Amino acid sequence: MALFGQNVPEDLRSRLERGERVLSQARVAAPAGSAPGSEGTGPAAVLVATTRALYLPDGRSVPWQDIDQARWTPDALTFVEEGVGEHTVRLRTELTGDPVDYRRIAETVAERVTSTILVNRFVPFPTTESATGFRLVARRAPLGSEIDWRVHLGEDLDPGDPRLSDAVSRALALLHEQMGV
Repeated sequence: MALFGQNVPEDLRSRLERGERVLSQARVAAPAGSAPGSEGTGPAAVLVATTRALYLPDGRSVPWQDIDQARWTPDALTFVEEGVGEHTVRLRTELTGDPVDYRRIAETVAERVTSTILVNRFVPFPTTESATGFRLVARRAPLGSEIDWRVHLGEDLDPGDPRLSDAVSRALALLHEQMGV
């Protein structure tokens, strides 16, 4: 059985933290800004999922607790990084034109992101019958102990509305009491 970390580029392997393990990886199209003709020549561009983060082919890493959501198509992985925005990684197809099997890394991304979520609660606003509202999410880094609470406002909510601020504070206090988080 092949090791998951097999064929991980050495420059990435040298950046892994002590105890960080490669869980899955997939070849991808060369990142934007690569030297012309680099795709298919030289080291392969890879998307690597470890126990701590998702390593992008451009050399950046995104900790699991900072990925809000991710979606896959046969051509790309698109994900939203908290506080940064949406990223798209173009997936590589082999010379035959057949799609590459990304199921293992897709499963790893889904599992790792989900494992960082301790609480995910939708709160209707401005009334309890409203279809709009906000989402309170408590997340923790893998093997971490610090809990980070995040508020995701629904469309058309005004972040400057004092009623909203009060509702978020009340809902957060209630969740702390109910969940012990």
